[in-house]
Amino acid sequence: MTIHEFLQGDKFALLAGVELLEVGNGYARARMEIKPELLNGGGVCQGGAIFTLADLAFAAATNSHAQLTLSITTTINFFKAESKGYLYAEAQEVFNRKRLSNCEVRVTNEAGDLIATFNGTGYRKETPLPFAPIE
Repeated sequence: MTIHEFLQGDKFALLAGVELLEVGNGYARARMEIKPELLNGGGVCQGGAIFTLADLAFAAATNSHAQLTLSITTTINFFKAESKGYLYAEAQEVFNRKRLSNCEVRVTNEAGDLIATFNGTGYRKETPLPFAPIE
């Protein structure tokens, strides 16, 4: 099994159309097409959909060490609304210890404009994952 296959278990992210593009050691990049079903009442991409995109990138980056890591706290800041095209989430782990991980995620549009920032702290359990750590 690969980390890509493991994260296919995130059915909510799959339903939202989130695609994992790249995973490295403590790093991940994902994207999501803004479809009509992801728009809110104001006609822009719903905040929960953007959170889901960022959260999957966070999950890929923090679980890249093949040790189950679950978020214990997250924050998100929204800066710009989008109603069409693709959004990209780029996650980089900035703190990685035995039990704790912290990851910063930048969400941008196709032009590279900043849409949101996400910061998550994960708790690393003693549960090994069914793939090799990504070096």
